[in-house]
Amino acid sequence: MFAPLQSDAGKQIIEQFNIDTSQVDSILLYNPEKETINHKSTAALKVASKLGFPTNTLAIFLIIPSFISNWVYDFIARNRYKWYGKKDACMIPTPELKSKFLE
Repeated sequence: MFAPLQSDAGKQIIEQFNIDTSQVDSILLYNPEKETINHKSTAALKVASKLGFPTNTLAIFLIIPSFISNWVYDFIARNRYKWYGKKDACMIPTPELKSKFLE
């Protein structure tokens, strides 16, 4: 499930983990069962591990130290618009996609 940081669920997680939102500019992955939070490359790779083949094979990169994988993550983040373009408007989520959001 997804939640924006500005939502009630997002605000609760921010408070629980004392996250400085002025310093956060990437994905956060919260695991309520383990009460853990991951960010940047670790979060993205853990999400990828739950997706279907072949995307789930990216999880092998979790063995790479995070200071290296976060550098790659940041490099991709800095260049993504140059490589893939930028949309003028956000897409309107389908009802199926909307059901994956907490709020």
